Amino acid sequence: MPDNHDIALNFQLPENLKVKKFLARLDEQVSIHISSEQYSLKNYYDSFDWRLYQAGYLCEFLQSKTTSKLILLDIETEKPLLSADLDKMPSLLDEFENPAIKRMLSPVLEMRALNCLTSLPFQSYQINVLNKDQKTTVRILLEDYEALPARATIQPIKGYDKSCIRISELLTDTLELKRVKKNILQAALKLQGRKPLDYSSKLKIQLDPSMRADIASKYIYSCLLQNIKVNEAGTIADTDSEFLHDFRVAVRRTRSGLSQLKEILPIDKTASFSEYFAWLGQITSLTRDLDVYLLDFPTFESTLPENMKQAITPLHNFLKVRQVKAQKELAGKLKSPEYVLRLQEWEEYLKEPAAKKPLEANALLTIKQVADKRIWKVYQRVLKDGNAIDNDSPAEALHDLRKTCKKLRYLMEFFQSMYDETTINHAIKSLKKFQDILGTFQDCEVQEHALIQFGEDMRNEKTPTETFLAMGILVQHLQQRQQLARLDFSGRFDMFQSTENQAEYKKLFSEKN
Repeated sequence: MPDNHDIALNFQLPENLKVKKFLARLDEQVSIHISSEQYSLKNYYDSFDWRLYQAGYLCEFLQSKTTSKLILLDIETEKPLLSADLDKMPSLLDEFENPAIKRMLSPVLEMRALNCLTSLPFQSYQINVLNKDQKTTVRILLEDYEALPARATIQPIKGYDKSCIRISELLTDTLELKRVKKNILQAALKLQGRKPLDYSSKLKIQLDPSMRADIASKYIYSCLLQNIKVNEAGTIADTDSEFLHDFRVAVRRTRSGLSQLKEILPIDKTASFSEYFAWLGQITSLTRDLDVYLLDFPTFESTLPENMKQAITPLHNFLKVRQVKAQKELAGKLKSPEYVLRLQEWEEYLKEPAAKKPLEANALLTIKQVADKRIWKVYQRVLKDGNAIDNDSPAEALHDLRKTCKKLRYLMEFFQSMYDETTINHAIKSLKKFQDILGTFQDCEVQEHALIQFGEDMRNEKTPTETFLAMGILVQHLQQRQQLARLDFSGRFDMFQSTENQAEYKKLFSEKN
């Protein structure tokens, strides 16, 4: 028998062919028995950023009068990979009790919450196709949706290959059903004006190199504003920690653009909104820091001896109480007029038409001219500052270099659509690798100081002595990691400023500088 991929197994009924009529026509052609019929609700779940879909999974939560179960399916074949009976659909990974589900979802979903994408009520029919001996040779699952055309799915039975082929041809040729390749989720989302993978925190800004710089910069900021707005509700509700993370990244990118794309927008607008986005960065900082500590807690535990792992439970409780308090305060600020009205002003400004004769020196340059010049200048600064760092340089020098690298990366991500895809992707990747060591160095120092401060704050809370001893071990571990990162800096920087990388940057950005 040909592979099932070569046989039509999924069909859609024509809109003028009702289910009852289809069943009658099918019964005229072959002997059938409807083994079950029930009303059901099919709910599709994924994270906000489509992590399951990107990994090749569809997540269904199927509810009927008799049962409710989670089913993970392969996107391409729609074959079940795993199913489990559940009374209700959990949101976060820790809420799942089934170990098989946790094992499959953990590396994909991580800290993200599952949310319902769509709910589809339907009447399902399990149809058995019988031979002359009244044995079932093929099964057909018929789903009659309320808002979408009904679908029929052939479920082959081992040993009856010819029957499967015959039924597939019957549905196609005689009953004139339409083969479908798109899963039902795609059709349901289309009714909502959506499509799979319609959100990503990664920038995908398409720019015409000949665009005026002022018009192009407003377009970039508008894309970032959209990311701020779509993550706003999840940040306020604390649905999962990544809403705030993506919110902050969009804010940080906006701040970087306003500081790096100079003399393009009016100076008063740039100054005013730079101050606003700096405030946004400041009010979201504490909650994000506490989110990170809680996310990193399993790593903290793993660094401790087995007999001390339980000793830092009071630290987890302390962090959680602080996170809840900080999150509540942040939610209030993101509902305040200070936030809402200023963001509306920013949006309205971005929609304003560009001035015909702007006064700013770089406004009428092409965005490609601006990008080339600015990226090349920041890249040269990275090389200069990196070469100035030696074993005696203070930690602040590495921190400042990290900030400059971040500015360089944001600029390259803003403008990557204007450059050769392979070359700029490689350049961004090499920069990220270098950033990693700087990020490790910075994170260790920040977490070390934070743990020391937490220890001071916990002294008045009747914290066991064992907890402080365990926290001391964590501080020592962070100091060691930071020292290793410092030792690795020189080698990583040499890789970043290799002759090959410098030639790549020069080819991309310096030809007209």
